Amino acid sequence: MVKIADIKEEIPIPDGVQVHFETNQLTVKGKKGELTREFSHPKITVSIEEQGILIHCKQPRRKQKALVGTFIAHMKNMMKGVTTGFEYHMKTVYSHFPIKTSVEGTSFVIQNFLGERSPRKADILPGITVDISGEHIIVKGIDKEKVGQTVANIERAAAVKRRDIRVFQDGVYRISKGGGS
Repeated sequence: MVKIADIKEEIPIPDGVQVHFETNQLTVKGKKGELTREFSHPKITVSIEEQGILIHCKQPRRKQKALVGTFIAHMKNMMKGVTTGFEYHMKTVYSHFPIKTSVEGTSFVIQNFLGERSPRKADILPGITVDISGEHIIVKGIDKEKVGQTVANIERAAAVKRRDIRVFQDGVYRISKGGGS
């Protein structure tokens, strides 16, 4: 029987970032804010070392190998979020009826979409800011998942229903994504 080697991965901690791990909760603090997330699995151990975060798994199987990679990706996204943040750019596109967009509290409102009388609304998740300047929309935040989910909520609210999408290409679409400033 072949013995599988242990996995030991280390994630360096960038300057200006404070990391604290206690009872399966990782807290990352930076100049933009603070994020907390739970990382727990019986075969995977996470610890804070002098150089960075150490993830260790003894005799991993395929699912544990994949989970180690997932933990690494989430931790890197948390560190990037608290240092630079995430920023997605969207654009309002219309050809038939002029669309008016606005932010009302925790909702993104799309009015006059395809001539509809009732406005369409999309949820803006907590900690996310939405800036509108004409037809350009910028969605910003420190949590990559919340920023992406808010963008998806806006795109879903502006989906064309009961019409031919080859003719009616109106909507609010993501045009770019990346790090913030």
